[in-house]
Amino acid sequence: MTGYLIRRTLFAVFVLWGAVTVVFGMLRLVPGDPAQLILGSDATQQEIAQLRTQMGLDRPLLVQYGKYLSDVVQLNFGDSYRYHKDAMGLVVDRFPLTLQLAVVAMVIALVVGISLGVIAALRVNRFTDRLVSVFALLSQSMPSFWIGIVLILVFARQLHLLPSGGQGGLDRMILPGFTLALPIIAILIRLTRSGLLDVIHENYIQTARAKGLSERIVIFPHAIRNALIPIVTVVGIKFGELLGTAVIVETVFAWPGSGRLLVDAIGARDYNVVQAAILMIAGGFVLINLAVDVLYGYLDPRIRQG
Repeated sequence: MTGYLIRRTLFAVFVLWGAVTVVFGMLRLVPGDPAQLILGSDATQQEIAQLRTQMGLDRPLLVQYGKYLSDVVQLNFGDSYRYHKDAMGLVVDRFPLTLQLAVVAMVIALVVGISLGVIAALRVNRFTDRLVSVFALLSQSMPSFWIGIVLILVFARQLHLLPSGGQGGLDRMILPGFTLALPIIAILIRLTRSGLLDVIHENYIQTARAKGLSERIVIFPHAIRNALIPIVTVVGIKFGELLGTAVIVETVFAWPGSGRLLVDAIGARDYNVVQAAILMIAGGFVLINLAVDVLYGYLDPRIRQG
């Protein structure tokens, strides 16, 4: 198990280094002079040259990259040009709100997705199964920003049941949480349904039924357990993705998380905040996937041995 953990940790570090390098390259491929874009068209050449020196843009690219990696290791991204505060500090303050929204979305996805998947598997090829399958297909096909706008129009503007956005209690997280959860619900429905259908006619399931166990006990402790590995894998990957896809949903629902901060920073050419926010999101994704790899190896010993 120790060797497996070391391998997965090294791989996670490599992925994080790749993400950091991609951010460095993309920000320098943006057309135009970053100093000019930050200061605006009214800035003098002297002010632009001073900011370029401050940002290290007048140095060779390899020197910039080395300094950038050094700053990343120290989590030092400088100050925000817009807020005049520590860039990483701004992201750290906002990230718990994004994490909170992602947790709510994942709880909704697990409850709804697994429940509908079990219902569809137990009523395979019936009307209920077809209805759930159509719902899953539509859920995975519709873009998040469109779903969010429709939910706001229906539940906030027309029915006045829930607030349309902004930070607050659980009621303000239901609509953005469900918007984030909907594509994951579709995947969990299909995984749960197919997983149960694969094992529901196995010999050990028939034996459990022959012993006189109720159908509920046969399905949940016995059959569901064998569908855990793919579900755990997808939940871990999708939870990491939620940290990134929350960018769109946070903007639609005016949720003040790190995703919305990233969008505002991109619009304001606040590169220090952009780098800090992307690193935080990528780091969260990598850590979550590392945890899933460890859990995956625990659930199936053949994986860590391989």
